[in-house]
Amino acid sequence: MQKINLSQKLGLFNEYWSPKIVGEINDSYAKLVKLKGEFVWHSHEKEDELFLVIRGKLVIRLKDRDIELEDGEFFIVPKGVEHMPVANEEVHVLLLEPKTTLNTGNVRNERTVDAEWI
Repeated sequence: MQKINLSQKLGLFNEYWSPKIVGEINDSYAKLVKLKGEFVWHSHEKEDELFLVIRGKLVIRLKDRDIELEDGEFFIVPKGVEHMPVANEEVHVLLLEPKTTLNTGNVRNERTVDAEWI
C-alpha cells in the first residue's frame, strides 16, 4: 500500500493516447493518460469507462451530443455507448475502468495499445 502522486506519475511519460496503469481496485485499473487531438469512434461492449479530467479540457463526443469536461469533472461512458474523446490542447485524465478494457474498445488499429504500469 502506498500513496500515488498523480503529478509525479504524469511527469514520467509524454506520449498521447497511451494509458499508464497507476493502481488497481478490485477488477479495475486506475490509469493516467495524456490526450491531444481526436481519438477514434469506439465503444466498450461490456465495460463502463470513467474519464476524470485532472488538467485541461476534454470533449467526449457522443452520437447525440458533446460532453465538455474541465479540471475536476468526470463523466462515465456507459458500456455499449459509442464515443470519441477530443482534446484541442493537451489534457491529463484519470481513467477508471475494468482490467479487460482495451483503449480502442471494439476497434483495433494503430492506436490500440496495452496499458503498462508506471
